[in-house]
Amino acid sequence: MSVLGVGVVQFRPLLVLKHEIGNPQSRRDAPQSRSYSRRFHPPLASSASGAQYPAGELWDARIKQQRKRIAGIDQDELLDPTLLADPDSSFCEFQGVHIHHKLYDAQSQSKDYIPSQGLTLSHQTVKLNIPMILLHGFGASVFSWNRVMKPLAEITASKALAFDRPAFGLTSRVNILRHSSPGTDDKKPLNPYTMAFAVLATLYFIDFLAAEKAILVGHSAGALVAINSYFEAPERVAALILVAPAILAPGGVHKVVEGNHPERTDQIERGRPKSDNLLKSFLKLVEIISKFTQYIAGAVMQIAKGMADMLNSLYKKALSAILRSAVAVMLVRMIIDKFGIAAVKTAWYDSKQVTDHILQGYTKPLRAKGWDRALVEFTAAMLFDNKSSTKIALRERLHEISCPVLIVTGDSDRLVPSWNAERLSRAIPECCFEVIKNCGHLPHEEKAEEFLSVVDKFLKRAFGSSEDQSLPAIT
Repeated sequence: MSVLGVGVVQFRPLLVLKHEIGNPQSRRDAPQSRSYSRRFHPPLASSASGAQYPAGELWDARIKQQRKRIAGIDQDELLDPTLLADPDSSFCEFQGVHIHHKLYDAQSQSKDYIPSQGLTLSHQTVKLNIPMILLHGFGASVFSWNRVMKPLAEITASKALAFDRPAFGLTSRVNILRHSSPGTDDKKPLNPYTMAFAVLATLYFIDFLAAEKAILVGHSAGALVAINSYFEAPERVAALILVAPAILAPGGVHKVVEGNHPERTDQIERGRPKSDNLLKSFLKLVEIISKFTQYIAGAVMQIAKGMADMLNSLYKKALSAILRSAVAVMLVRMIIDKFGIAAVKTAWYDSKQVTDHILQGYTKPLRAKGWDRALVEFTAAMLFDNKSSTKIALRERLHEISCPVLIVTGDSDRLVPSWNAERLSRAIPECCFEVIKNCGHLPHEEKAEEFLSVVDKFLKRAFGSSEDQSLPAIT
């Protein structure tokens, strides 16, 4: 009796609430007008659970309402990325992915060109005739380069091209389970969300520009793409410009660790007095036992490694399944909704400069079909890349970079601190390092004129101009 009493107390308010909302018959009789009501008064979901428990209808309605907008972008009518393109947008297909890019050719423009948005350059251009490829960071797109793309092309009297990596901007969102590349039916196609794909796409655009070499300009995570592209094909990279690079700097210089030195051992052996035959036989036996022990230990380690590889494979499969689940997609949507706009503002030193135009540029890709699933795939690929030794090997190879390198950072970068950028510059031979004052994580957006001036000086210094060469080299 007491249990039924509790049940009545619990459900009574819900019955009253259902009466206030109206029964299903009254909703069918009411005129329907989805054209305006869907934004503010979404229709309640009709499900089996909702019919049995009125609270279910209210819960479904709340979920639908939350799905309506992500970071202020309506999610009801997501579009094909090509329908969101700007007048100067272009698309090309690479390994089954339609890549969105923009290109500016200074050589085809008038000599009287004036940079957009009031940007001016006080220096004469360096006529390198070497194109630039601009690589955006995580969560950004071609839009990130809109203030400096044309001036950069003018600086080199060449071309500047920026493209959207898969999962970002207006590049097509690919379902990797159904993805296939032209001419690769006999093998598994490359995952478009991996670093390997980003590197190949970068090299593809160098060919696309009909150039032997290009200057790679990478911002944040795009700097990692730039450096990986260099190591993949150093002969195709004329220079590297790393803007607020999201690359963990080495902890310190390599030290020579003292170990076994053959020449020192020989000297010791020569200085040792001759032993009798018994001692020699004993030492020989110890050597044989030692080698046998090493052999057994090696066999055990191979077995253990095989088991570890098997467990690691099972772990990756389980993690992959979790990351590609509906729960992961929902989590990504929640994170973007709660922190997306805040992250853009945090990236600036002065958040008051973040206009509606800038926010619209960063949130526009949220109108593309499949943006959430693609971001999950990118995150999964990034995690698996980090599980490998690729990143460690990259840090250990920084001293091998021989092309001109410039690192630019803001003194108030809250995402990638400037001290890390300075340490990174010390790990790269003859690297130029510049800090822009009162600037956050986006020097090419927040301090565009200063950024262009720094790049201009670097190119003149790197390619032999007699102009001002005041950029410091970190040694």
